This record gives sequence, structure tokens and C-alpha cells, in this order.
Amino acid sequence: MARVAGVDLPPNKRAQIGLTYIFGIGRSRATSILQEAQVSVDTRIRDLNEDELGRIRTILDRDGEIEGDLRKRVQMDIKRLMDIGAYRGLRHRRGLPVRGQRTHTNARTRKGPRRATIAKKKVAGKK
Repeated sequence: MARVAGVDLPPNKRAQIGLTYIFGIGRSRATSILQEAQVSVDTRIRDLNEDELGRIRTILDRDGEIEGDLRKRVQMDIKRLMDIGAYRGLRHRRGLPVRGQRTHTNARTRKGPRRATIAKKKVAGKK
């Protein structure tokens, strides 16, 4: 099993798809990395030899942030927004949608499950 940037890549996937398991790498970035490393995008991860994996690792080390560094930067950006009191920071702090979505209905992913409503009083029966 190939291990790149602290992530075990799935052996049965194509190299282009397998690289997307690394946080911060999408399909287009994976394609450009493979082209620069002179590896076919159709090659399976299990078929990559150590030389090809080494070239991929050096490109990833050289180009930009991925995995832990990127996750840390994103969290620091969110913390900065909360510290300066920006609107987006307040939305993060309250656990509400950040990008202008409606919350009257929907937004269940951010808000969590519905809270139980207070039971209404029963109307007295007719005599």
C-alpha cells in the first residue's frame, strides 16, 4: 500500500483518483502533479514503483500546503474570523450556515437535529 503525505492511498484506484484522498488535492491538481512526475493518470496506485512514488512525494513537498499544514491554516483562518468579531466568525461560533443560506427552513446539517417542541395543551373534551 502506497503512503504519501501521511495518507494510505487505495491500491485499486487510478493514480489520479487515489491522489484526491490527500486533503488539499483535487482532480485537476492531481492531474498536473502526475503530468509533472511523468506518470500516466490511468496507472493504478498498486502499479506505481518506488521511483514514481518518490517523484510524486518530492512534487508534493515542494508545491503548496497539503494535509496537516492546510488543515491547520484553515482552522487558524476560522479562529481569526471569530477573534476579530467578523460576521462569518459569529456564524462559525454559533454553528450556523456561513455563506448566506437561509435558516428558517433547511440548514439541518449545520444546526443539527430538530429540538423537540413543547407539547401543546389538550383541549378539554365536550360534556
